[in-house]
Amino acid sequence: MTTYIPDILRREVAERAGFRCEYCRVHQDDRLFAHEIDHIIAEKHGGQTVNENLSLACAECNRFKGSDLCSFDAITETVVTLFHPRRDQWTAHFRVVEGVIEPLTSTGRVTARLLQFNRIDSVDRRRSLMRLGRYPAD
Repeated sequence: MTTYIPDILRREVAERAGFRCEYCRVHQDDRLFAHEIDHIIAEKHGGQTVNENLSLACAECNRFKGSDLCSFDAITETVVTLFHPRRDQWTAHFRVVEGVIEPLTSTGRVTARLLQFNRIDSVDRRRSLMRLGRYPAD
């Protein structure tokens, strides 16, 4: 089921995100396909189509995330919630080292694994964007 999201709300979400995927941080201009509006908490889990529950996501991150809310962390052997762009600070859960998004927390680990942040093509893309000054340094 796809819910209609008004253009004004889409614009608000994209502008708030600085036109970057709120998961992997790649700018919309640096992707072949336009970024999408993601329900952080999927509608099938009771998430609403309101600004606070929407994020901007590249097509890859949005597909890998799907309707998932959490995943199993093998290190802590617990179920952990995924990174939540409205509640969590990206730099508290991740850092980028030579194009690799390194998780700093259990939330970071499950999100990086589930969203497949560090596939070789993604790392290569980030490295190239970093050389061009088009990927966040923090």
